[in-house]
Amino acid sequence: MQKNTAVNYSDGRYKPVVEKCDGCERIVEEAAGKYCQSYLNPSAKWRLGICNFATHAKPEIAVAKIRVNPLKAAKRASKSKK
Repeated sequence: MQKNTAVNYSDGRYKPVVEKCDGCERIVEEAAGKYCQSYLNPSAKWRLGICNFATHAKPEIAVAKIRVNPLKAAKRASKSKK
C-alpha cells in the first residue's frame, strides 16, 4: 500500500510567504498563493532576524580593523626574540 506523498499547501497548515521571502529558491507557487517548501510559517523564521532557510539572503559579517601602535608592536617583537 502506497501513501500519497504529494503536499497540499492550501490545506491550512502552510502559511503564505512574506515579502522578505521574495527571491528565495524554496518558494513553491500554487493556485492559492506562494508557500515555503521548508517551513510551515515563514513569518516566524524572519521574526528574530534572517531566516536560516533563505537562499537569497546571506548574513553580513562585520570585519573590524584593529589599529596597532607601531612603537608597542616593535617593543613586543623585541621582547619575544630575547
